[in-house]
Amino acid sequence: MSSRFRKGIGAAALFAMLASAAAAGPAPLRVCADPNNLPFSNQAGQGFENRIAEALAAELGTHVEYTWWAQRRGFIRNTLKERLCDLVIGVPAGFEQALTTRPYYRSRYVFVTRAEDGPAPHSLDDPMLRRKIVGVQLIGDDAANAPPAHGLARRGIVENVRGFMVYGDYRTAAPLAPIVEAVARRDIDVAIVWGPLAYFAARQPVPLHVTPIEPGATDEGLPFAFGIAMGVRRKDEELRQHIQAAIEKIQPEIDAILAEYGVPRADPPQQPPS
Repeated sequence: MSSRFRKGIGAAALFAMLASAAAAGPAPLRVCADPNNLPFSNQAGQGFENRIAEALAAELGTHVEYTWWAQRRGFIRNTLKERLCDLVIGVPAGFEQALTTRPYYRSRYVFVTRAEDGPAPHSLDDPMLRRKIVGVQLIGDDAANAPPAHGLARRGIVENVRGFMVYGDYRTAAPLAPIVEAVARRDIDVAIVWGPLAYFAARQPVPLHVTPIEPGATDEGLPFAFGIAMGVRRKDEELRQHIQAAIEKIQPEIDAILAEYGVPRADPPQQPPS
C-alpha cells in the first residue's frame, strides 16, 4: 500500500470523524439528579431543578442528559466524582464536595400551619410551639440534624415533637410530601420544613399558611437561610465559569420558575430588564 494511499485513507477517516461530530451537535449538559425528589427533580422532568436545567441547556445551545441517582449519602461520590455527569443543579453554596457557582437563590426554613387555626408562629420562641404537635425533618444523626431540630432541642421542646425522616419513603411518588400532608390531616399542628417544600402546601385539600422562620436569641450559630448554587467537580473551573455566565443571563427565568413552584425566597428576585 503506497504512503499516498494510506494518507488518503487517514484524511478520509479524519473527515468522517469531524463530520460525525458536527452532525451530533454540541456536547450535552450532563446533569446529576434524583429521579424521585419532587419538588426538586424527578425522572418525568416535573421538578423546578429539571426546569432550570432545561433553561440552562437552552442558553448553552445544547440539551440535558441525566444521570439518575437517589440523593442519599454518596450521591456526589457515585455520580459527579465518577464522571458519570458534570453538574448538580442544587447544592449549598460553598459545598465542600464540589466547586460551586455563586448562589442563584436563597431560601429559608418555614412553618406550615392550617389557615383555619389562626396566626402562625414566626420564631421557635413562640409559646404555641410548647403546646402544639410539631413536625420536624430529621436526618437521623443528632449532630447532623437540621437547624430547626437543634433549635427546638435548645429550648427543651422535645416531647411534643414528631420526626419525619428527611429522605422520606422513596417507594412513594413524592417522598418529601408526608410532613406537609400531616398538617393538612391534623396529624400534627405545625410542620417545620426547608422552604421549597412549600410546594406541597399549595397542593393540599385545605388552605395552609407558609411562614418564614425568624431566628431568635437562642439560635446563635443556627442558620435558617441558605444560598443554593450549582456544583461541578473541584477542578472544573472552566465549566464553572461557563455555567456561572449562563446563570447570570437566565436569572430572571430562574426566578420565574422558583416563583411558579412557590419557593420562599430569602433574597429579592432579580427584575427582568425593561
